[in-house]
Amino acid sequence: MTKYDDAWVAREEAKRAFMAENGLYSEEEEHSSCGVGLVVNIDGSSSRAVVENGIKALKAIWHRGAVDADGKTGDGAGIHVQIPVNFFYDQVRRTGHSPREGELIAIGQVFLPRTNFAAQETCRTIVETEVLRMGYYIYGWRHVPVDTSVLGEKANATRPEIEQILISNAKGVDEETFERELYVIRRRIEKAALAAQVPTLYIASMSCRSIIYKGMMLAQDVANFYPDLMDERFESAFAIYHQRYSTNTFPQWWLAQPFRMLAHNGEINTLKGNVNWMKSHEIRMASGTFGDMAEDIKPIVAAGSSDSAALDSVFEVLVRAGRSAPMAKTMLVPESWSKQAVELPQAWRDMYSYCNSVMEPWDGPAALAMTDGRWVCAGLDRNGLRPMRFVVTGDGMLIAGSEAGMVPQDEANVVRKGALGPGQLLAVDIEEGKMFGDTEIKDKLAASRPFGEWVGKINELDKALGDVEEKALFSGDELRRRQVAAGYTIEDLEQILAPMAEDAKEPLASMGDDTPSAVLSNQYRPLSHFFRQNFSQVTNPPIDSLREFRVMSLKTRFGNLKNVLDESSAQTEILVLDSPFLANAQFDQLMTEFNANSVTIDCTFEPGGNNLSENLRRIRDEAEDAVRSGAGHIVLTDQFSDATRVAMPMILATSAVHSQLTRKGLRTFTSLNVRSAECVDPHYFAVLIGCGATVVNAYLAEDSLADRIGRGLLDMTLTTAMARYREAIDQGLLKIMAKMGISVMSSYRGGLNFEAVGLSRAMCAEYFPGMTSRISGIGVTGIQRKAEAVHDRGWQGDGVVMPIGGFYKARKSGETHAWEASSMHMLQMACNKASYQMWKQYSAKMQSNPPIHLRDLLDIKPLGAPVPIEEVESITSIRKRFVTPGMSLGALSPEAHKTLNVAMNRIGAKSDSGEGGEDPAHFVPEANGDNPSAKIKQVASGRFGVTAEYLNQCEELEIKVAQGAKPGEGGQLPGMKVTDLIARLRHSTKGVTLISPPPHHDIYSIEDLAQLIYDLKQINPRCKVTVKLVASSGVGTIAAGVAKAKADIILISGHNGGTGASPATSIKYAGLPWEMGLTEAHQVLAMNNLRDRVTLRTDGGLRTGRDIVMAAMMGAEEYGIGTAALIAMGCIMVRQCQSNTCPVGVCTQDEALRGKFTGNADKVVNLITFYATEVRELLASIGARSLDDVIGRADLLAQVSRGSAHLDDLDLNPLLITVDGAAEIVYDRNKPRNAVLDTLDSEIVRDAARFLEDGEKMQLSYAVQNTHRTVGTRVSSHIIRNFGMNNQLQPDHLTVKLTGSAGQSLGAFAAPGLKLEVSGDANDYVGKGLSGGTIVVRPSMASTIVASDNTIIGNTVLYGATKGFLFAAGRAGERFGVRNSGAHVVIEGCGSNGCEYMTGGVAVILGEIGANFGAYGDPLSGPFYYGNRTPPLNASRIRNPSDAMMFMDTVTHYVYSPVDQAYRFTVDFNRDGKVDTMPQYPETPFNYGRPTVHGNGSNNTLLDGHVERISFQALWAIDARKQVTHSFWYMED
Repeated sequence: MTKYDDAWVAREEAKRAFMAENGLYSEEEEHSSCGVGLVVNIDGSSSRAVVENGIKALKAIWHRGAVDADGKTGDGAGIHVQIPVNFFYDQVRRTGHSPREGELIAIGQVFLPRTNFAAQETCRTIVETEVLRMGYYIYGWRHVPVDTSVLGEKANATRPEIEQILISNAKGVDEETFERELYVIRRRIEKAALAAQVPTLYIASMSCRSIIYKGMMLAQDVANFYPDLMDERFESAFAIYHQRYSTNTFPQWWLAQPFRMLAHNGEINTLKGNVNWMKSHEIRMASGTFGDMAEDIKPIVAAGSSDSAALDSVFEVLVRAGRSAPMAKTMLVPESWSKQAVELPQAWRDMYSYCNSVMEPWDGPAALAMTDGRWVCAGLDRNGLRPMRFVVTGDGMLIAGSEAGMVPQDEANVVRKGALGPGQLLAVDIEEGKMFGDTEIKDKLAASRPFGEWVGKINELDKALGDVEEKALFSGDELRRRQVAAGYTIEDLEQILAPMAEDAKEPLASMGDDTPSAVLSNQYRPLSHFFRQNFSQVTNPPIDSLREFRVMSLKTRFGNLKNVLDESSAQTEILVLDSPFLANAQFDQLMTEFNANSVTIDCTFEPGGNNLSENLRRIRDEAEDAVRSGAGHIVLTDQFSDATRVAMPMILATSAVHSQLTRKGLRTFTSLNVRSAECVDPHYFAVLIGCGATVVNAYLAEDSLADRIGRGLLDMTLTTAMARYREAIDQGLLKIMAKMGISVMSSYRGGLNFEAVGLSRAMCAEYFPGMTSRISGIGVTGIQRKAEAVHDRGWQGDGVVMPIGGFYKARKSGETHAWEASSMHMLQMACNKASYQMWKQYSAKMQSNPPIHLRDLLDIKPLGAPVPIEEVESITSIRKRFVTPGMSLGALSPEAHKTLNVAMNRIGAKSDSGEGGEDPAHFVPEANGDNPSAKIKQVASGRFGVTAEYLNQCEELEIKVAQGAKPGEGGQLPGMKVTDLIARLRHSTKGVTLISPPPHHDIYSIEDLAQLIYDLKQINPRCKVTVKLVASSGVGTIAAGVAKAKADIILISGHNGGTGASPATSIKYAGLPWEMGLTEAHQVLAMNNLRDRVTLRTDGGLRTGRDIVMAAMMGAEEYGIGTAALIAMGCIMVRQCQSNTCPVGVCTQDEALRGKFTGNADKVVNLITFYATEVRELLASIGARSLDDVIGRADLLAQVSRGSAHLDDLDLNPLLITVDGAAEIVYDRNKPRNAVLDTLDSEIVRDAARFLEDGEKMQLSYAVQNTHRTVGTRVSSHIIRNFGMNNQLQPDHLTVKLTGSAGQSLGAFAAPGLKLEVSGDANDYVGKGLSGGTIVVRPSMASTIVASDNTIIGNTVLYGATKGFLFAAGRAGERFGVRNSGAHVVIEGCGSNGCEYMTGGVAVILGEIGANFGAYGDPLSGPFYYGNRTPPLNASRIRNPSDAMMFMDTVTHYVYSPVDQAYRFTVDFNRDGKVDTMPQYPETPFNYGRPTVHGNGSNNTLLDGHVERISFQALWAIDARKQVTHSFWYMED
C-alpha cells in the first residue's frame, strides 16, 4: 500500500521533473476546466445568506470536477468572499491587541511550506519585511483552522501550512491606494521568494476587501475543511466559487481557483502569443498610478503560470492601474465585432476598435466570474463556448453559474432567469447597489470615453490598396531560375497554386500522407514542412469557421503600439488591414502609406562557411538598430537573391528578428513585413504569421501566376487572379486558426502555435523560443546546406528544368511514397492467393525502403533466447487485437463497408462503422450466418445516423474527437456521393455535400466529454466507450483527462491516416506520427497512475507485423489497419476518392463503378492473418511468448540510425523512456468497463417494471435537481431492447413527471413511447440525439415570470436529434437545434447560432433569435445535376431551396461552364420578373457564367458527366427584419 507522505511527494515531483526533462511530457501542456459561478447581493449589503449560497452551489457542481482514485482528493475548489471585518477584529482581540477600528484591516491568505521549518521562517520574514517596508502595521499571524479529515491522502501529503497575516492601514491612505500598495507588496514578496529559493510560498490573496479560501478538496468539502466559512459572523456581499477538473492527477494547491480577481472556466488558446506580446508591452508600462513602483510589478505574468493565472495577472494589473473590472473584461475578452456583426451599435464598435488597437484579445472558451472589489461581473468569450446561467430573486440576489438550479430557489421568489450569450457581460456595482445587464453596462462603458473620436485616427488601408493594378516583378528565364531556387515544382504550380487562383479555395486531396517526415526526406523540403499545426481536442473546441464565420477576424494592425495602461487617443494612431495577405503592387502602395520610417533588410547570404548563422545575427542587429533609431516598419525580403547570394528561409529570418525584438521588448514599436519567394500555400503563410510577421507578400507565387496567364493557362487578369488567390489563402488561414480554437489573427500572430518535428532543439531555443521540438533534428548548418543546394539547382548551368514534384502523388523522380505500385501489387497478390510467401516478400520490400517513419530508425532488441513458435500466443488470439478504423459508409461503397464488417466479425476482431451511421438491415445476421454489423459504432461531430437503436447495436462506442488526416476539421462527403441510401441513413438530402462541424457541439471541455461518456454508458449499459484522439504535443495530458472522464479505451491516431476528402494542406501539415503521440500518452498515463484504467489502441500506416510489435512496445494493446485493408479489397491509391471516380469500386457511390468491386471478406481475413503470423514469428524470435510480454516495453527498442549526416541530432530517446513503476501495470483488455454512477433512471427502471415487461401504460413522478443528469436515457435503452425502435407504443406510454432543475442531457437519445415532463427548468444538451421521445419543459405553477422573456433550457439543445418532439415554454440558450435532422420543436426564442446545419425536422421559434441563425455554411453545396449530357442543359426549376440548403459561402463563384452561354442561371429574389444583379457587383448580372476549365479533379466540368457546383456569398434575400426569406431559383437553357 502506498504511503502518502513527504517522501511520496518528493518521489512524485522527481518523477514529473524526470519525465519533463527526458520523456515527452511537458508541464505546459496541462489543461484544466471546471464549474464556476457567483452569488451577489445587488444592493451591496453583506449577508450570511450569500456565503451559504456560495457553499451550497459548490455542493451542486461536484459532477463537473474529477476525483482521484482515493475518492477524496479533488482537482481543486475554492470560494472568494469579502472580508468579514468583525470576525477578524475578534481574531485580533484574541492575540491580545485591541483592533484599530478607525483603520482599514487587510488580510493576506498565505500558503507556507508545511514540513520544512527553516523555509517556513524565511517565508514569514520575507512577508513581514515587505509589509513593514511599505509602512503598514502588522497585528500578527493567525493559524487558519482546518479539518484534514475531509482531505484525500494525496491532497493531505501536499497540503501547505495555511496562515493569515493581519495588516492594518497605519498610513491612513484611502482604500484604492491601500489595495494598490498591497498588490505591489504581494508582487515584491513573490520576487523575493524566488530570489530566496522558497518557491513554495504562495499568497492566495492579500487585500483589504476580500479573501480567498481554496485547496485540493472536493467542492462539497470546502466549508468543512475551512471551519471559518461556517462561522455565522462570516458575511459577505458577494461570493465567487470555482470547481476545477484537471488533466493532471498530482495535487498542487496553488492551482486551485478562484485566483485573486477572477475564476475562469475555460482555456486560453492564444496564451503563447499573449504572453509574448505582454513581454513587449511591459517596457512601456509606466503607469502614473504606480509611479516609482512600476518596476516591482514586472514581469506581469509569472513564469509557469497556468492560462487562468496569466489572465488573472493581466486583469489585475489593468484594474490596479485604474480600469474597472467590466472594462478590463471588455479589453481582454471582447465580443466579436468584425464586419459581419452588423447588429452592434456604432458606439460599441468604436470601443472594441479602440480595445483592438491597445491589446490582443485573450481568445478561447471562457466563462468568467470576476471582481475588483467594487464591481462583481460574469462574462463569456466571443463564441459563447461555456454555459453561464443566472437567476435574480425578489429579495435582490443575483446567482450565476455554470448550471441552472445550483442554488435551489423558491420559484415564487424568482423575478428573472437568463443565460449569458457570446461576449456578453453582467455586472453589479455593489457601491451603488445596481445591476447592469449586457446592453446597459456596454452603453455605460462606451460612453465613458470619447472612443468614436479616438478611433477616427485609425487609418484603414483596404480602400487605398484595393484599387491598384497588379504587375509581376520577375519573368522569363529569371523567373524560372528563381522558381527552381525557391524549391518550386510543377506539382506545386499545377496542384496547389493554380486551383487557388481558379476557384478561390484550397484544393482537396485524399488517402492520407505516406511520404517521409521532412527531416527524413532526401529531397529538398521547405522549412514550413518541419512545422506541424497545433489543433484543439477535448479541452477546448476547434471553431466551425464555415458556419460561425462571423466570430473570425484576420484584422491586422501596424505601427507603434502604445502603453497598455493608458487611456488616450494616442493609442489609436495605427494602420489597419483586413487581411495579412498583400500582392506586389499592394505592397508597393503600402510602403507609401506608412506613417513612420521604414527600413528594408536584405535576407540573403553568400554561400560557404557559417554564413547563414552570421547573417541571421546581422539581420537581428540591423532590425534592432532600426527600431532603436525610430523605424516603425521593417521589411524583410529575400528578393535580392541572385547567382551569388542565397535566400534565407524566410520563416527562419522572420522568427530570428521577431524573437530578438521580443526579447529586447521592442516588438510593439514596429511592424514586420515579409516578402517571401518560397511561400505558396496557406500553411507557409500561417507559419510566417505564427513566427511574428505582420503582413506577407508572396511575390514569386504572384509572378508564377502572371507567367501562367501570359501562357494562356489562366483566363483572367493578374489582379483578379490575385484576388482569388488571396481569398483562398484567407480561408486557409481562418481554418488553421480555427483548428486550434483561435478566432482572432492578432492573438495568433507571434504565438508559434506549432510543433517542430525534426528541427534541432538548440536552434528552436535560439530562433523559435517556446516552440516544442521533442526529437531535435536539423540545425542552422544543415538548413544552410539544403538552401545552398537548391539555390545551385536554379542558378547553375544554362537552361533550367523545373522538377516534376511527387509530394502529393507518387512520381518516379519525386518524394518516396510508402505505398507505391509494386508493393501494393504484392500485398494484393498475397491476399488474393492466401500466400504467406508473397506477404514475406512484401514485408521485406517495405523493410528495404529508405526510412519514411520515425520507427524506421529503431530496431528491436531480444527479450531473451528465441522460443519455439508453438509456445507463442495463437494467431486466433493475436487477430482479436486488430480493428479496422472508422471509415464511413459514404466514403466507402456499401459493398466495401459491409465486406470489412463481415471479415472482422468472422475472426472475432472489431470493425468500426465510421461516422455515417449503418443500415438497420445489417443489425440482423445474414442467411449464411455472416454478421454485417460493425462491433464498434462511431459517434462523430456530425452525429449522422446516430439513433438510440444504432447505439444499442454494438460492443463499443467510439467518440471521434479528431481524425488523423485532418485533426481540427470535420469529415467531408461530396454531394455526388450522397445517394438515396446515404441520404436516408444520414437524415439528409440527396446530392447535397455534407461537412461535419469541426467541434462536437457537446464537447467544449473535458467535463463535457465526461458528460458524453456518461450519456453513452446510459443509452448502452453494456458497451465500452473509446475516445479517438490524434497524436499531437500534449496528447498525453489530454489522454489523462479522458481516462479520468471514465473512458475505457483511448485510440491515438497518427497524422497519416487515409481519408475520403480533405484540404491538401490539412493532410500534410497537421498531427504528428503516432509513434510520438502513443508514447506520450503511454508515459503520461503511467506517470499519473491511470494506465491500467484504459486500453490503448493506435492506427495510422501500420504496414507490417514489425510495425505492430513496435507499436506494442510503445504501449499499444490494439492496432488499427485501415489503408492496408482497403488495398486488400482492391484499392490502388488513385487518390481521387473525393471525386466519386474510384476505378475499383472501393470508395465510390457510382453504380457503374461499384460493379467493378472485387473485394471479399476472405481477402481481408487473409490480410489480418498475415499480420498476426508475422507478429507471432517476430515474438518467437525475440523470446516473447505473447504480445502482453512486450506491451509498454519501449526499453526493447533501440535507435540504430541518427538520420542523414547533415542533421544536428535526431534523438528518439524521449520515445523510449520508461516511467518508474511501469513494470507493475497490468494490461487486461477484457476487464469490465469503468463504471459510472447511477442516475435517477435506476429508480425509474425499477418503478416502471410493469411497463418494460408487459407494456402497461404508466405515469411516474420525481423531484429532480441539477446533479440528476441524463434522465430518461437508460429507460430508452430498455425500450429499444424490449420494443424496438419502430414500436407501436403511444407517445406517452411511459410518462415521467419531474419537478425542479433537471441536470445536463435531459432526455438524451429518448426513445418512442417515453414522455418527460419537467416543471421547472433544464440545463445543457436537452434532447441530445433525441430518437422519438417527447420532452416538455415549462415553468413551475408558482412561478411569476413571463415565460417568453426567460431562459428555460440550456445550450446545444437537440444536438443531432433525429426524431421526436420538444416543447419548451421559454427561451433556449446558444446553438439551439444544431445538427437537428428530424425532431419537431417549439420554443420561445433562442441564442446565437440557432438551427445551425439543421438538415431536417421543424423548428418553430415564437420569439427573438440570436445572431447567425440557420447557418448551413457549405462551400461545396449547390443545385447538383446528375447525368451525362452535353450543354445546353434543361434543368427543372428547383423549388424552395431552403429544404436543401442555405447559402452562406464567403466566396463568390461564377457559374462555370465549358462553353460561354451554355446555360444561364437566373436569380429573381423580389419576384418582379426582372433578373436581379449582385449587390456588390452591379455591373455583372449573375446570368453569364464565364467559361473556364477546371484543373482540379474535385471539380470537373459538365462535359465528362461530373457534377458542376455553384456557390455564393451575396445571394441572400434579406427583408427588413434581417431574416432570410425563401426564394425560388432555377436554371434555364
